[in-house]
Amino acid sequence: MDFQTRRHSAVATTTAKMRKILITLGILVAFTISILATWIFGGRQLSLFLDRFWTIETASSRINSVVYEGSGTGGILHVNDLALSLNDRNGPSPNVGTAKDGQLALADSGRVFAFGLPRSEAENLATVPPQGDDAFIQIRRSILSWPTPFDFNFMTGHSPSWKRHLYYRVLWTKPSGAQLQMLWRYEQYFYPGNGWASGFMTREGSTGLIRLDIRP
Repeated sequence: MDFQTRRHSAVATTTAKMRKILITLGILVAFTISILATWIFGGRQLSLFLDRFWTIETASSRINSVVYEGSGTGGILHVNDLALSLNDRNGPSPNVGTAKDGQLALADSGRVFAFGLPRSEAENLATVPPQGDDAFIQIRRSILSWPTPFDFNFMTGHSPSWKRHLYYRVLWTKPSGAQLQMLWRYEQYFYPGNGWASGFMTREGSTGLIRLDIRP
C-alpha cells in the first residue's frame, strides 16, 4: 500500500469517527431538548402523577383549634393558623354546622364527623379537639418542581420561575375509632431572590379540597 492510499484510508477512518461522534452528540442534544420540553410543558402533570405515589413531609403538628367561617356550604375552615378553602368545586363539597347534639360537625355524603362542642364566645363556629381525640395536620410537598420560563405577570413584572404542589392533610381520629381525613392541594411559587412564596396559590380544576373521607 503506497503513501497516497494510506493517507486516504486514514482520512476515511477519521471521517467515520467524526461522523459517529457528531451523530452521538446530535442524539444527546435531541434527547436533552426533549427532556427539557417535557419538563417545561408537562411538568405539572408529571408532578401530579408522581404525587400519587410519594410526597415529602415538611411539617406536622397537633390540631389545637378549628374555626369555621361560612354559611354552611363552602366558606373557610381555619385549622390552627391555616385557612383552608371549602369553596372550590373540584372535589368534595361538605356542609359544616351544628349537629343535633350541639357539636360543630362536618357532613358529607350522609356521614357526619363531630369536631367538638362550639365555644360560645367565638364570633364564628369554633371548637378545640375534645380530650382523647388524636388530631393532626400535615404539610407535604411534591418531589418534583417544574420550571415556568413562559409565565409573565405584566401587571407587576414579577413572575415565578418554578412551581410545585403543596398538600395539607387533616387526620382526626376519635376514641370510638371514627376517623376524618381531608386533603387540600395548592400550588406554591418560587420567585428569584425571594424563594418559595405562600403555598395557597390556586389553579382552576386542580387545587382546593380534593379528598374527604369519613369513617366508619
